[in-house]
Amino acid sequence: MANEVIYDESSIRSLDWKEHIRMRPGMYIGKLGDGSSPDDGIYILLKEVVDNCIDEHMMGYGKQIDIKIEDKKVTIRDYGRGIPLGKVVDVVSKINTGGKYDSKAFQKSVGLNGVGTKAVNALSVYFSVKSIREGVMKMAEFERGELIKDHKEQKTNESNGTEMVFIADETVFKKYHFIPEFIENQIRNYCYLNAGLAINYNGQKYISKNGLMDLLQHKTLNVELRYPIIHLKGEDIEMAMTHDNSYGEEYYSYVNGQFTTQGGTHLAAFREALVKTAREFFKKDFDAADIRGSVIAAISVRVQEPVFESQTKTKLGSLTTAPENGISMKSFIGDFMARELDNYLHKNPSVADALLKRILQSERERKEIAGIKKLANERAKKANLHNKKLRDCRFHLNDVAEGKQKEEIEAKKLETMIFITEGDSASGSITKSRNVETQAVFSLRGKPLNSYGSTKKVVYENEEFNLLQHALNIEDGLEGLRYNSVVIATDADVDGMHIRLLLMTFFLQFLPDLVKDGHVYILDTALFQVRNKQETIYCYSDKEGKAAIAKLGTKPEITRFKGL
Repeated sequence: MANEVIYDESSIRSLDWKEHIRMRPGMYIGKLGDGSSPDDGIYILLKEVVDNCIDEHMMGYGKQIDIKIEDKKVTIRDYGRGIPLGKVVDVVSKINTGGKYDSKAFQKSVGLNGVGTKAVNALSVYFSVKSIREGVMKMAEFERGELIKDHKEQKTNESNGTEMVFIADETVFKKYHFIPEFIENQIRNYCYLNAGLAINYNGQKYISKNGLMDLLQHKTLNVELRYPIIHLKGEDIEMAMTHDNSYGEEYYSYVNGQFTTQGGTHLAAFREALVKTAREFFKKDFDAADIRGSVIAAISVRVQEPVFESQTKTKLGSLTTAPENGISMKSFIGDFMARELDNYLHKNPSVADALLKRILQSERERKEIAGIKKLANERAKKANLHNKKLRDCRFHLNDVAEGKQKEEIEAKKLETMIFITEGDSASGSITKSRNVETQAVFSLRGKPLNSYGSTKKVVYENEEFNLLQHALNIEDGLEGLRYNSVVIATDADVDGMHIRLLLMTFFLQFLPDLVKDGHVYILDTALFQVRNKQETIYCYSDKEGKAAIAKLGTKPEITRFKGL
């Protein structure tokens, strides 16, 4: 064959550690991103370094961590034991090298694989490490993982500890920037999980005295709670929980101080234990959804050999056993809840009564809508067949599984989105310009109902909300969500803003997880078009409009948009 590709010994390559990290960074830090999302890689780099500082604190060394970010330069300093001076270079540049393999030196740490700081080093245009132990300092500097200066040991008056400095490589993280709010949230989580630890970030001090109790108080600042937060602590386990008046379930789960955003065996065990304990305490076989509905809870465990499902450690694997005794995570958390939560409810009857009332309310609401749910579902199926409210994308119209691997399907699904528009005119406009492979369009009829303060019954009684819920396929939870992004695409006028607010109210009232998990977006449409014969500028505010007019000079053509 003329174009046959030759596959022989010359095709086989062996990459060194830094080449592999730079070629496949997603294996080590998840998605790259530009910093506009809290799980983008630049925040993972920050976390990998801070995790080591936290591990020192957990071992009883150092009560303070200093974090300073100037533009793109990040400096992190702890006051722990300091890296052994003879291994300073190896720890940050030799893969699978670190102190976490010695369970005596680091017990119940989050750093496990000897990879974290090597990834930071390899993906940074500049990286330095400095260790101080007993009046002696050792420092080394790198560029993209390559050692450029190995400083000699020298005497110092500085306190023991480790300092790392890095500037992430913009050829890897395109046009990245740090958003302070995301970093502050990371820092708060560290403090909530390590009561008494002080973290100084750009001159601001963060500290928590009450652990997960403080976390839930922060998360529920403007929320009406049904009863005071329950806060329970045991050996290697801590829990805080309450219920509010919303729909859905909200959890914050942690392992060894690591925020497991995708949960795992510890969260599954907690959800199951909550249901079992409530049933046994109230001596009634309540539906699990009625017990967990509107719950806000945090669970933290510390284990010696956690097994995560990836290097980014966002989900705890099923092979992890509970601390010391080797029992399953399910038994460990189940026994704790059966003992401690049951005792708490017996000692606090007012809290038990409030919890019972919330469960009974959920039960009443579920039974109330059961009668109209079947009729609403039939109406939705008929509407989807016979009207044009939903113009689906080919990803769902086709048999997506045909001839495709699961990984390929999942990757494609991340690109899917649905635009919610007002009226046929707007939906027609977007339908013509969309990517038909991955983008769907849902057309609203008139202004949606103001659902603030309503019960879930309104979702099934209101045709627009019912059809929208079915289009998204989220009647039974986010697991069935058909589109990764839900985009509110209303006109750039007062009516459009009103419809946008009504839709946001609906999502926040009945589908809060959809918002909290980052699936809901606003289509930001231009207000003005300013142009001359050479250039066209789209402006999203009066200020931008004035700047465009000034830039283009005398008498440019100005168009004020109303619709999309």
